Amino acid sequence: MVTLPQKDASLPPGERFAFSGTGEIYSYTVVQDPPEGFEEQSPYVLALVRLDEGPIITAQITDVDGPVAIGDRVEMVTRRLTTEGPKGVIVYGYKFRPVLPRN
Repeated sequence: MVTLPQKDASLPPGERFAFSGTGEIYSYTVVQDPPEGFEEQSPYVLALVRLDEGPIITAQITDVDGPVAIGDRVEMVTRRLTTEGPKGVIVYGYKFRPVLPRN
């Protein structure tokens, strides 16, 4: 069983599994009218990403200059999601970008 995020840290954890962080775009949409806190990023691509291990997760696609397509290979990266509160606390999380060529 895979739980994202772990439901209750006080429960004994099951077997942990590390995902590769790579997959492909299963479906996507371009968000033109974003929720509060994401206005400065609009428009942006929100996708269902099928990880190589099978699960499908929702994530924002980043670092793209043109259109994306179903089947595009992507990899998980840490990026700024939003800024919160009067002190401008930056919230980081995961997004996906096109897979970079490896040397």
